[in-house]
Amino acid sequence: MSKITSIISGLSLKEKADLVSGKDFWFTAQVSGLDRMMVSDGPSGLRKQADASNALGLNKSVVAVNFPSSSLTAASFDRALLQELGRNLGQAAKAERVGILLGPGINLKRSPLAGRNFEYFSEDPYLTGELASSYVQGVQESGVGVSLKRFAANNREDQRFTASSNIDQRSLHELYLSAFEKAVKMARPATIMCSYNAINGTLNSQNQRLLTQILREEWGFKGLVMSDWGAVSDHVAALKAGLDLEMPGKGNESTSEIIEAVNKGQLDEKVLERAASRVIQMVEKWQPENKTVISYDLEKQHRFARQLAGESIVLLKNEQQLLPLKSNQSLAVIGQLAEKPRYQGSGSAHVNAFNTTTPLKVVQDILPKTAYQAGYQIDSDQIDQQAEQAAVDLAKQADQVVVFSGFPSSYESEGFDKKTISLPDNQNHLIERLAAVNKKIIVVLENGSALEMPWVGQVEAIVETYLAGEAVGEATWDILFGRVNPSGKLAESFPIKLADNPTYLTFNADRKNENYHEGLFVGYRYYDKKKQEVLFPFGHGLSYTTFEYRKLELLKSDHEVTVSFEIKNTGSVAGKETAQIYLSNQTSEIEKPLKELKGFAKVSLNPGQTKQVEIVLDKRSFSWYNPETDKWQVDNGSYQIQLAASSRDIRLTKNLLIDWSENKVQALSPDSYLSDILKEQAFKAPLKESGLDKLLQQLAGDENNQAILTNMPLRALMMMGVSNHQIQQFIKLANQS
Repeated sequence: MSKITSIISGLSLKEKADLVSGKDFWFTAQVSGLDRMMVSDGPSGLRKQADASNALGLNKSVVAVNFPSSSLTAASFDRALLQELGRNLGQAAKAERVGILLGPGINLKRSPLAGRNFEYFSEDPYLTGELASSYVQGVQESGVGVSLKRFAANNREDQRFTASSNIDQRSLHELYLSAFEKAVKMARPATIMCSYNAINGTLNSQNQRLLTQILREEWGFKGLVMSDWGAVSDHVAALKAGLDLEMPGKGNESTSEIIEAVNKGQLDEKVLERAASRVIQMVEKWQPENKTVISYDLEKQHRFARQLAGESIVLLKNEQQLLPLKSNQSLAVIGQLAEKPRYQGSGSAHVNAFNTTTPLKVVQDILPKTAYQAGYQIDSDQIDQQAEQAAVDLAKQADQVVVFSGFPSSYESEGFDKKTISLPDNQNHLIERLAAVNKKIIVVLENGSALEMPWVGQVEAIVETYLAGEAVGEATWDILFGRVNPSGKLAESFPIKLADNPTYLTFNADRKNENYHEGLFVGYRYYDKKKQEVLFPFGHGLSYTTFEYRKLELLKSDHEVTVSFEIKNTGSVAGKETAQIYLSNQTSEIEKPLKELKGFAKVSLNPGQTKQVEIVLDKRSFSWYNPETDKWQVDNGSYQIQLAASSRDIRLTKNLLIDWSENKVQALSPDSYLSDILKEQAFKAPLKESGLDKLLQQLAGDENNQAILTNMPLRALMMMGVSNHQIQQFIKLANQS
């Protein structure tokens, strides 16, 4: 008898019911033979509550290193760094006796207005899945489990407990489930957290198709499914669907409703035992061994937070090589965010940071004579004439001006969506006035997600730091002074204006329903297909050096394609470049993007150095989800491999033919098109036997008819004197061939 079976057999019905609900905000239940275990927030740093019964109490959480938000770390395009981030988070959680870390969040950035975008990686499911898998592996290597969240299609915050995400099946599988599938299969997370929302009318906590059929039966998930906090509407229905643990539980009411359902025959006790067994399995595997909190090296973790931010910060613009800053020129710092930086998100991701370094303090330690003016108040959008004029006067005197700008914390948070992606009016106005008196303006952004930049053509340099974590001060100046060569690449597209994005007409338009009318065309998939100009494209990021891409080669085997190429550092300083592989399906007769990211590699190069790179594309890379068969499908034909520095900077291309699928002739019907019938050798004999061959050859022989045949079904031949009997005879013969 296994230990889990032994524990279950010794439990009363009440204890089984206790196990499937959290006993307070952060602990599982304690029952005979099983101690309780703590779970805690922590996607960008541990947020263990000192008072375990308090869900909010942000100021009472333990001190921990606040790492950069996922919106920034995704820009690293670096699997190894994300795995190291996971190890650091796991170490902190283990030291504090936390068994399960609640993160990472891996929902897609469908709309730039989504309030929680700072917690998520990307608009692209491939990039999200790769980075999430590395993060999960890092945490779990440290002996702490993760809760991959929020499953699934949790793309807005307004009415998040009740709104239904209404999505077609192709888009659901190819975009919104794809990253979860990759992380489940590659990294085997301890738990999955189901989200508040419904999908196509069924709450995710009660969605058997999602929680059981897809997650467990199709993907092979073996862990536990817990709810997001308060996501369970009907606990009995949730257990039947495949939910195992309601968090945080409703006290005695949670236990009583389960006992009552079992006693009335509304819930099979075997279903309850299944969920309870998974809770026991989780606690047995991930319960911390130490009985007391142990110390760990916070200073070392802070240094890693600085490195991680530096490797992720994106240089968006750098005209006239304004950056790195020149040490022999005077410097002015403007913007209250230099003094009071916004470096982390609000809500459950908020960390009681160990050592926050502000940009202003750091630069004044390096260059004590650096002048500063606030220029605006971050908690207001009103123009302060006196503060703005003082900043303009300072800019007139300086050789170089660094302006810190970004969203206030009130703009983006868990719990609500944004209304705008524009900076506060006072900040936009200030930047435009500064640019009018000094050409050498560098804008440093502190924001959780994409924003508009009406002044983009008036400034020479722009640096995107997103929410850079507690080492924001050090990491920002590492980039600006050139101690670190920027290598971050945008993991989301920046539209020129909010109205350009594909969800503009529908996002948050309906309190009950979030309708995904854009389907597959999210982010760069939309902007590319529509030939829509963007402010900065997906995958974009500059360096202080330059790179050349060479010698693209493809090697096809039975089930994969190996893409090989060279990258050379053609500049004068060492740097890192992220090469991106996009795949263009030129064969399948379906709705499809022009191209999709299917591979990437980050390469470190000294000046003049060349490296050979190989990226393997598996069969899934060439597949699309067919909702008619509920399967992934590869179509034989032509595909193009694109080697790129961004989604809009394609350096080299090569075409190849895929022939991996069996050439199955589709069964014919009266609606089958004549042009398709004429292409197939297998139909020649049935055409002749049915007597249709001469008529079709006559029609096809006339050039004027060829275009018409492309859009003419078999049944239309009746208007040319062909009998229905003759058509049915041909169909029968053809389908037997």
